[in-house]
Amino acid sequence: MGADELQISPADPRGTPGKEQQAAGVGILLQIMMLVLSFVLGHVLRRHKFYYLPEASASLLIGLIVGGLANISNTETNIRTWFNFHEEFFFLFLLPPIIFQSGFSLSPKPFFSNFGAIVTFAILGTLLASIVTGVLVYLGGVVFLMYRLPFVECLMFGALVSATDPVTVLSIFQELGTDMNLYALVFGESVLNDAMAISLYRTMSLVRSHVSSNFFLVIVRFLETFAGSMSSGVGVGFTSALLFKYAGLDIDNLQNLECCLFVLFPYFSYMLAEGLGLSGIVSILFTGIVMKQYTFSNLSENSQRFVSAFFHLISSLAETFVFIYMGFDIAMEQHSWSHVGFIFFSILFIGVARAANVFGCAYLVNLVRPAHRRIPLKHQKALWYSGLRGAMAFALALQSVHDLPEGHGQTIFTATTAIVVLTVLLIGGSTGTMLEALEVVGDGHDRPISDGFEGNNGYIAPTYDDEGESSGNRIKMKLKEFHKSTTSFTAIDRNYLTPFFTTHNGDEEEHDEPTASSRRGGSRGHG
Repeated sequence: MGADELQISPADPRGTPGKEQQAAGVGILLQIMMLVLSFVLGHVLRRHKFYYLPEASASLLIGLIVGGLANISNTETNIRTWFNFHEEFFFLFLLPPIIFQSGFSLSPKPFFSNFGAIVTFAILGTLLASIVTGVLVYLGGVVFLMYRLPFVECLMFGALVSATDPVTVLSIFQELGTDMNLYALVFGESVLNDAMAISLYRTMSLVRSHVSSNFFLVIVRFLETFAGSMSSGVGVGFTSALLFKYAGLDIDNLQNLECCLFVLFPYFSYMLAEGLGLSGIVSILFTGIVMKQYTFSNLSENSQRFVSAFFHLISSLAETFVFIYMGFDIAMEQHSWSHVGFIFFSILFIGVARAANVFGCAYLVNLVRPAHRRIPLKHQKALWYSGLRGAMAFALALQSVHDLPEGHGQTIFTATTAIVVLTVLLIGGSTGTMLEALEVVGDGHDRPISDGFEGNNGYIAPTYDDEGESSGNRIKMKLKEFHKSTTSFTAIDRNYLTPFFTTHNGDEEEHDEPTASSRRGGSRGHG
């Protein structure tokens, strides 16, 4: 071997151990400093109710500024490598605590009462948005409006940019108050939509490599993945409930063991699903919902306080770090800005596709819902506006650089980067004003998120003066709908699931529910 082959670059981890350790220390120090700055800035912005720069936007902006300074300075390569956005690190370490906390802090009644609508938006809507985006991008290339990509690669682009991340919208919902069902729709769609976007992207990658081209088999495979992931997550959640019920860990000298085991189960669920080729996101989401409903009540009071605070803490850290991490990498990566037309028209086409998703699916949902449960137009507009793009789209776009030919992958990555920055910084900054203009937050919605659910377990639509029905008839209709849709599951939960998986019986659970709901209201959801 020649001398050139033996030379070790500064970025090579086999370099001088002392120098590498110093570089690691400097890199981690910068990350901690950006986290501290982001949390302090976010607190100041919230305290002064300055919604034009949401916390997520501030974190992304900090990453962009620091990354830009590092890019124009002579920062050593082995320090800069600590800020490279690695998809594996994002999917395996940063995403799980965020998704678990989302399920763990979610009030299950509004989520499951709107589950049909959520699945419609997340599965059918995401599929529709992906296809519309892909077709429009392809046609734009055909008529020379933008850079032309092969049709399958256009569908891959449509799949990855269909992943929404409405963290800004959800945080404003929690700050200003909103209808619980609207919150459940926005949140539920965003979580399941991530799983759908990943599945569509991977499916299009297989089609591109000619491994699978049967559309029917692709749909069946996705439904199998979703059902398997949900079953895996629910199974792990129920297993944890039985363990904590019968293991007798809720005594003073075993609280440390109790908390350690509780913290490990969510990661076990996520890694089990990933290891089986399923969706870890869907699995850990349902694990969070089940563990909150059944396992949590089997813990001692001290352990309950600890795990609630712990998951809230790590999800906040992970969420903030994701936006800093993403902003820094956007500033450091090589981008292809030669196809500005592709970026401009992609942004327009994504808005059109999002409209087709929201208004088309809402029309279908309202067709089968009674009048008092239909989704109002202003809530549909809020859903359309909440379709911000974030870390999931960025991670998949970064993966496309490796999956596609050099010029194509780089163009898609640059366009996605521009879309993420535009939606998070510009649209995210105007979200508070837009939601107030739509009258879905603020006055009349001042109740805490967890208290916005009324006792009918159905969609709480606003009252209109011109409706021909009396209030008594509307109440009767709501009660009938309530009994039809929830009596069977509520009875099963009260009579069988709660007594079997927890140390409480059904009556105690119902009595304790407002307390549990108030605890959930203090937790922060994801986007």
